[in-house]
Amino acid sequence: MPLNRRQFLHQTAGGAVATGLVGATALAPRTAPAAAAEAAGPLIIDTHQHLWDLSKFELPWLDDVPDILKHSYRTEEYRAATQGLNVKAVYMEVDVAQRQLVQEAEYVIDLARSGQSPTLGGVIGGRPFLATFPSYIRRFQGNPLIKGVRRVLHIPETPPGFCISDAFVRGVRQLGDAGLSFDLCMRPTDLRDGIKLTELCPDTRFVLDHCGNGDVKAFRPLREGEKRPSHDATDWRRAIEAFAKRPNAICKISGIVARLPEGAGAEELAPIINHCLDSFGPDRVVFGGDWPVCLLGASLRRWVEMLGQIIATRPAADQRKLWSENAIKFYGLKV
Repeated sequence: MPLNRRQFLHQTAGGAVATGLVGATALAPRTAPAAAAEAAGPLIIDTHQHLWDLSKFELPWLDDVPDILKHSYRTEEYRAATQGLNVKAVYMEVDVAQRQLVQEAEYVIDLARSGQSPTLGGVIGGRPFLATFPSYIRRFQGNPLIKGVRRVLHIPETPPGFCISDAFVRGVRQLGDAGLSFDLCMRPTDLRDGIKLTELCPDTRFVLDHCGNGDVKAFRPLREGEKRPSHDATDWRRAIEAFAKRPNAICKISGIVARLPEGAGAEELAPIINHCLDSFGPDRVVFGGDWPVCLLGASLRRWVEMLGQIIATRPAADQRKLWSENAIKFYGLKV
């Protein structure tokens, strides 16, 4: 039975909110950094920054999620969460009430334009299957601060096969014409639908969010009291390998930390992350914080630390690509 967004987040809520500092040795050094950036460590582009101000926006899905998510998370909270890190960010839509989609997009534009925030641009919400989608996209086409669109696909309103319906495909093709990308945030059992969508829309660029939503429990024996994962590890691996063959898709290393069980560490994330990195290669992966949703499993700083541990033996040049360089190129960011 498809999970709604509330159920999906409840599945991840078993992790504790971890704390920790990221040492400079956890990340590969950048070449010729500015003095200030050097003091804060190498540049990180967080391509999955959620912000929500509940005095401005309605997020219906927050009604029944863990309490830690039920308050505003604004730029000032993000600054506190990333203190000591040299971070710039790409905003990721937060599934506001549909009537507030334009308001959310304008909020992101104002935020990025202000120069007073780490946010450099944003991926906005959208409904590619609606007849009004072309006019919605035209409002923002050509605005350099709008980078793409996302519609979450792991909810009952978007059952398996929904994203390859004729109406949905037409809308996603229009994103390619507008120079905008589409983020795929979907059930791990629906990854083949995502692959098909990339084939049907060859001129649109895609970002596979959250490592295809791999579940850490699928890659080790179940512990007492744990629910079975929603997917088979072998099926997920094969789907990721097939996704990686699509030249118009990249993978976002993000999200999976929210499913991390209490007391677990980088070793449980490593099988998923390493398979994505090896499948997509060093030039087609980007980092995403998924803050504040990541707090269901770890702080943002702890997530950065664990990822740094996992990739520590990879070439320094490849680490820089993951942390920042690929995102700068993919989104055309001015840092």
